[in-house]
Amino acid sequence: MMAEDSLDVMVVGSCMTDLVSQVPRPPRAGETVHGHKFFIGFGGKGANQCVQAARLGARTAMVCKVGKDFFGDSYIQNFKDNNIHTGFVRQTCDAATGAASITVSDTGENTIVVVAGANMLLSTEELQDALPALRHAKVLVCQLEISTETSLKALRMAHEHKVKTIFNAAPAILDLDPDFYRVSDVFCCNESEAELLTGSSVTSVDEALRAGQELLMRGCSSVIITLGPQGCVVFERQKSFSKHIPTTAITPVDTTGAGDSFIGALAFYMACFPMMPLEEMARRANEIAGVTVQALGTQTSFPFKCDLPAELF
Repeated sequence: MMAEDSLDVMVVGSCMTDLVSQVPRPPRAGETVHGHKFFIGFGGKGANQCVQAARLGARTAMVCKVGKDFFGDSYIQNFKDNNIHTGFVRQTCDAATGAASITVSDTGENTIVVVAGANMLLSTEELQDALPALRHAKVLVCQLEISTETSLKALRMAHEHKVKTIFNAAPAILDLDPDFYRVSDVFCCNESEAELLTGSSVTSVDEALRAGQELLMRGCSSVIITLGPQGCVVFERQKSFSKHIPTTAITPVDTTGAGDSFIGALAFYMACFPMMPLEEMARRANEIAGVTVQALGTQTSFPFKCDLPAELF
């Protein structure tokens, strides 16, 4: 059992089991196609972010809900294997562990069926159980793959107890409660999410700079919009600061989970290097996310501290 006053990062969010089949081409309705490879991966935005923070050396805890099934048991073991505190992982008989059935064709086309399952049953009561540990955590991270009510409640609780918050508005929703902005120390989204939230096109750095200002005006302390190969833009209300942080050009192998790696790394820096300027945290988090796109898979591509250059720490 982890001491309640020793947490760096607490993540309230989703876990998904990815069931991936590689096939020559997607099947038509009623057709059976023989695939040539199958694997099971660990996914879900919340869990991915937690795993990346833990692999960099943050003391982390996950608050989530899985089914009382084989996938739920496996996921809890996966957390333990990554040194993540599992005291707030609940198992339920009322739904299966969240799962994504993914079919990838030889041409790279994919079809995905996501069943959120137990993720949607994570309620505000479970948050109450985690409150003593949350009070002493340095950073709380939330996203939108669980009930929005639960995410917002977690952010409000952290905000009340002066715990730094990162809110990743993903997957983005049109009618986002305005309170999400007010309780976010760092409001983080990618270009397509920023586009949905602001209603303006975000395809260039200049457009991202405009969208970020618009999001900042809604009440966040700071905003980061990630732009994939173009790096990210960072905004801070207190310093009236906005800046584009470019990234080194690399040839990606698989970009799955890169956004989650970025958020997990950012949470690590906010908790473990609180005096570091936000733009420097974002630059380093970008570099770490850049490592993940050079390997296949989601969590399997997330680097450990020992895999990374010493100057990142």
